[in-house]
Amino acid sequence: MRLYLLDYFLTSLHLLIIGFNLLGWIWPATRRLHLWCVLLTAASWLGLGIWFGIGYCPITDWQWQVKSTLGEKDLPNSFIKYWVDKATGVDADPFVIDVVTALTFAVVFLLAIYHNFRKKWKAESR
Repeated sequence: MRLYLLDYFLTSLHLLIIGFNLLGWIWPATRRLHLWCVLLTAASWLGLGIWFGIGYCPITDWQWQVKSTLGEKDLPNSFIKYWVDKATGVDADPFVIDVVTALTFAVVFLLAIYHNFRKKWKAESR
């Protein structure tokens, strides 16, 4: 029972982080926290990715350990692919998922930078 709760918690945490990474730049009150969340995600995917493979996420690693213990097999490298497959019932191409994820993340990263530094840039240009 505890492993199912842990799996549920990790899924919720994943979805919360993904949702916040996608949308946190919208509200002025959350923009600074959003920037930090995006930077931590990038640090995981690229920094830890040096040792564990680009796109590495420790939460996915922990969750796949839980899911394996619960008997799930053939888990993909990506939590996003896992959920796209679950939501659509289709075995999505992992390359397409990775490209869409990377492009979306790049846009969100640029939005985070823009919204957190535009006032400074405007002040400097005057």
